[in-house]
Amino acid sequence: MDDIDAATWDSMANWTEAEREWWWMGPFKGHVPGIVRRVRRILDVSQRGLAEILGVSQSQVARWETARTSPRVAMVLRLLELAGVEVRLTDRDTGAEVAPMREDGARKHGGSRYPAHTDLKAAHWWIPRRLRSMTSVEAYDARDRSRRRRDPGIRFTLSPHRKGIERWLHGTPDDHPAVHQLAAEVEWCDEQRERRRAGR
Repeated sequence: MDDIDAATWDSMANWTEAEREWWWMGPFKGHVPGIVRRVRRILDVSQRGLAEILGVSQSQVARWETARTSPRVAMVLRLLELAGVEVRLTDRDTGAEVAPMREDGARKHGGSRYPAHTDLKAAHWWIPRRLRSMTSVEAYDARDRSRRRRDPGIRFTLSPHRKGIERWLHGTPDDHPAVHQLAAEVEWCDEQRERRRAGR
């Protein structure tokens, strides 16, 4: 051990006295510094070794472990993947697992996502905005095309009052549905309308 210099031995040579004192006070609750240390322990590597694996400097790893900076979320996920550890979010009150929002949730025609805090509804097939108040042949053609493509017209409200009423009536959705689920909802509405017409 005499031939290992201080910078290599856990890279503490460049630490301030306060950082060293804080380090030796452990164990502590952890959070990000504790996660980085846990990953190093699982992988059995020094700060320098982890830095080489991640393609960052050793001083960067040291700053994470002393809470001077924090790694980006993508880097935290990479650390956990290296260690073979999964992230699980749990509700503080119930202890139930909380999943990330689904990747295949419905998107706007331009490809962007709908606001995460909104509840998506579909009650009709998609028609371009300029034709929505019309009963022209062009509007019906657009509706029929969207039906064939299973491309529903999706709506949502940003009004807290209206959203509160809808949630009181129908409950709070857990996530944004996928397009195929919204299309099935519109198809069901079409079937109900046809039944009502047939019953007249």
